[in-house]
Amino acid sequence: MLLKTKTLRSIEINSLLLALLMITSVPAFAQDVVTIDSTGVAKSNENDIKTLQKKDTVLPFKRYKAEGVSGVVGDYVILDSDIDKSYLELDAQGISTEGITRCQLFGKLLEDKLYAHHAKQDSIFVSDAEINQQIDQQLQYMISELGSEEKVASYYRKDNIAELRKDLFEVNKTLRLASDMQRKVVENVEVTPEEVREFFFSIPEDDRPVFSAEVEVAQIVIEPEITEEAKQRVIDRLSQMRADVVDNGASFATKAVLYSKDGSAAKGGLIPGIKRNSPYAKEFKDQVFSLLEGEVSEPFETDFGYHILYVEKIRGQEVDVRHVILFPEVSQKTIDEARVKVDSIRAKIVSGELTFAEAARIYSDEVETRNNGGQLVNPVTGDTHFDLTKMDPTLSAQVYNLKENEVSKVYTDRDYTGKSSFKILTVTNRYEEHKSDYVKDYEKIKELALKEKQIKTIGKWQEKKIKETYVNVNEDYQDCEFSSNWVKK
Repeated sequence: MLLKTKTLRSIEINSLLLALLMITSVPAFAQDVVTIDSTGVAKSNENDIKTLQKKDTVLPFKRYKAEGVSGVVGDYVILDSDIDKSYLELDAQGISTEGITRCQLFGKLLEDKLYAHHAKQDSIFVSDAEINQQIDQQLQYMISELGSEEKVASYYRKDNIAELRKDLFEVNKTLRLASDMQRKVVENVEVTPEEVREFFFSIPEDDRPVFSAEVEVAQIVIEPEITEEAKQRVIDRLSQMRADVVDNGASFATKAVLYSKDGSAAKGGLIPGIKRNSPYAKEFKDQVFSLLEGEVSEPFETDFGYHILYVEKIRGQEVDVRHVILFPEVSQKTIDEARVKVDSIRAKIVSGELTFAEAARIYSDEVETRNNGGQLVNPVTGDTHFDLTKMDPTLSAQVYNLKENEVSKVYTDRDYTGKSSFKILTVTNRYEEHKSDYVKDYEKIKELALKEKQIKTIGKWQEKKIKETYVNVNEDYQDCEFSSNWVKK
């Protein structure tokens, strides 16, 4: 759970480090084992090569001259310009760089390269298609913020968007490898009840964490009915598009650009690199992996809408597809009927004719919560508690001033498709801000104990791998106060 602490040194995460976690940097691939002097000129070192051959599986590099090299970790080189780019990234994210030193940014880059290097050694695989999809999203956001591709390239000091995309690929690939490696290091870390107890009672009483005010919330959702006629109209429209592509040779990508109702429309409906374990609807993946390259599906339905898709390329276990998604129209008549229905349900609850939980089980259209009396589950923590200071602003606005078991007014919610639904909410339990209690807050304390153990596990792994990996830090950075022994003193 999200929490506030007074002092908890053993698990405290410095805000600077949180900022650094978001930093991206551009890796450069070296071709030799080098020793870096203070001018940034690399020299070969036979002793270093012998050491590397004994401790690391990376082959020695060829001799070369590197200008502005800050350090080398395994098969990654960190340039002075990478540190400069880290400052630029912080500025772009609106994070103040005041008080952040080059040593701190350099230390974070060293960590990223160490994890990425050993991810490769451990054969952790990240597909190029996944990285390219991530870059597409990043560029779309940047362009929406700055206005054009040219402005984005200029901001990042690139001649064109293609050059920026190349840099972003290396950045994202490295960070993804580092993230996956770190996840692998801690994936089997667990804490026993005794470890939780020792963790909690080792904290001085005055320093124990303070947990924020929380609420448990239930809701009833009433959705306007989508008629069979409206559904059939969408199916017929998709069938016409399919026939135009299959029979008349029309461009599927053009259809997607003109008619599809999701974000992929701007890319001609392209969704690259779908795998069998990708997080898409089962019905969608069933279609993807049942078609041959060049085939177009019949219209089909998922929880998100109605689709047709075209298989553009099959690459082993990955498939690139294009798709069109449409949503049935909801008439004003059904919207009005849904509003009358939710008003009636609210009146029954307020009068005492039904409890909120009973009404949810009988009337709510939200399948996920209906059988649990409308009780919401926090998607971050997996339990029913919501920190009032961290919850979704729309939800918080509806429940912040509600007393326990009070019913909110009806409000209209709209999903990403633009479809409206009506909701009423209630606070089933409210918990005021309080100092942690071992019994009442055991699950939260267990989570903190686990995080501390994971941090210690990562620290031990990092210490071990630094000794086993070729690491060279430019003498200009030898006096930095790193949290890890990068200079191997």
